[in-house]
Amino acid sequence: MAGQVHPWQTALWQRALDRAGRLPHALLFAGPAGGGKRDFAEALAARLLCARPGPDGHACGQCESCQWRLAGNHPDLLRVIPAADQEERADEGADQERAKDKDKDKDKEKAASRQILIEQIRDLQQALTTGGHRGGGRVVILDPAEAMNPFTANALLKLLEEPTTQTTFLLISSHPRRLLPTIRSRCQTWTFPRPQAEAAHAWLAAQGNQDAPALLAFVGGMPLAAQALAEAGGAAQLQRFVTDIGGLPQRSALHLAGDWEAWIKGKEAQASGLTLATLADWLQRWVADLVSLRLGGPVRFFPTHQAALAALAQRLGVDGALACYNEVTQSRRVSQHPLNARLFLEDMLLRYARSLSRPAGSTVRK
Repeated sequence: MAGQVHPWQTALWQRALDRAGRLPHALLFAGPAGGGKRDFAEALAARLLCARPGPDGHACGQCESCQWRLAGNHPDLLRVIPAADQEERADEGADQERAKDKDKDKDKEKAASRQILIEQIRDLQQALTTGGHRGGGRVVILDPAEAMNPFTANALLKLLEEPTTQTTFLLISSHPRRLLPTIRSRCQTWTFPRPQAEAAHAWLAAQGNQDAPALLAFVGGMPLAAQALAEAGGAAQLQRFVTDIGGLPQRSALHLAGDWEAWIKGKEAQASGLTLATLADWLQRWVADLVSLRLGGPVRFFPTHQAALAALAQRLGVDGALACYNEVTQSRRVSQHPLNARLFLEDMLLRYARSLSRPAGSTVRK
């Protein structure tokens, strides 16, 4: 994987260059998802392994070390990521038909491998017992760091407490508070802030993204997340979602649940990664905007649909809006592992529709 330093990361990159040769043995890159932490880590790893860095501090891309890295087989660059993420990255650009040929056992296996397993840390420990190639340094990229259970984290902690010489650990986390305090204490944390809106818009425009404002708002201002959503056909999918959800409660929630079940099972949806969890997440954001409007706040996720949201918000009392949000949040929590997709969608949408049907002045039962 080729890394890059994005325009909003130049200060952090300069910080790395200023400390060249004096970096701590473990860095924790912490910040919201979709801001390019992984790209930065890959760029820094390339810089640390390069034999002849350029004047700008980036890897030259020409030396033997860079050629190994670009070919994906550098012996001193060790990546520790969940097995499911490895499969997804390996499948990028592959035939989309393969997605629907996977059986249920395979799905369960992938779901179980969303974590970094203790076996991976043991393999890493074994790999680090030998010296680096040609006596050089080694770089370990662990992403996402929060994907470790306590046993795996404690195994990693031993490596951080007794680091081998010339080994640099780059931990990446969008939720650093989920890490063990002892892991955080062994790392120097570099915070990756949310990019300025102007920089994010400019970067997305340079990528040819015509739906940048709407998508950027929807993903909380994170440009790489917006670009990924755009590449997956997110603009059209979000428009369908808004059209569908805006039709409730006049339209039958049960009928919509059937339509959505067929939607997520379609070839295009599977290729783009549209799942039950995706729809539950989108509905939570939609209701969050309803609650915000009802409390006199701004629309955060769906600003281009503020008029529709305002009309719906008038139907809800404050208690009803908050109760609706709580119910949708509960649905999202179990959306990764529903027993029955159709029943899950019916329950989620019926709860939402009932909230809108409740008079604004009515009291919500506790």
